[in-house]
Amino acid sequence: MEAPAAPQGPAEPAPDAEITVTSPEQMRELGRKLAEVLRAGDLVMLSGELGAGKTTLTRGLGEGLGVRGAVTSPTFVIARVHPSLGDGPPLVHVDAYRLSGGLDEMEDLDLDVSLSDSVIVVEWGEGKVEELTEDRLRLRIHRAVGDTTDEVRHVTLTGVGERWTAADLSVLAG
Repeated sequence: MEAPAAPQGPAEPAPDAEITVTSPEQMRELGRKLAEVLRAGDLVMLSGELGAGKTTLTRGLGEGLGVRGAVTSPTFVIARVHPSLGDGPPLVHVDAYRLSGGLDEMEDLDLDVSLSDSVIVVEWGEGKVEELTEDRLRLRIHRAVGDTTDEVRHVTLTGVGERWTAADLSVLAG
C-alpha cells in the first residue's frame, strides 16, 4: 500500500514570458514596453542580484509612464514617488533591500494607500510586499555572476492573481 502524497502548498505559477536582454538600453526599452501594459493599482516586484538591471528597467518604466523626475535607486530613501506629467498614474519606486521585516516594516511607507492610484515597483520585495495585493507581476532578472563583462540578462515575468491571468506578457519580448 502506498503512502498518501504529502500535501503541497500553492503551486508556483508558471512564467508568462522569458526575455533575453543584451544591453542596458534593451533593459530600459523593456521597461518602456512594460509601461504600456501597466495601470494604476499594479504592483511589480523586481528581484535579481546587485547590478542585474532592476533600476535600469524601472528607469525605462518611468519614461514609458511619463513621470517627473529622474528614476534612480531609492536605496537610502527607501521609496520615491514620481508624479505623472500627464494623465497616467504616478510611479512609486521602492527599494526594500535594507528592510529586513515583512509588510509590518513597510507599513510606514503607506504603500497600501498608494496602490489603488499608482504603479508600485518594489526592488527586493519578495517576502515583504506580497500581502499588499493578490495581483502582482514578478520580474526575476538573472545574469552571469563572477568576473564577467557580459551584459546578457534573462528576465522571467510571472503574473500572479486574476489581473494577470489573461495578460499576454509575451508581447514584451517583441
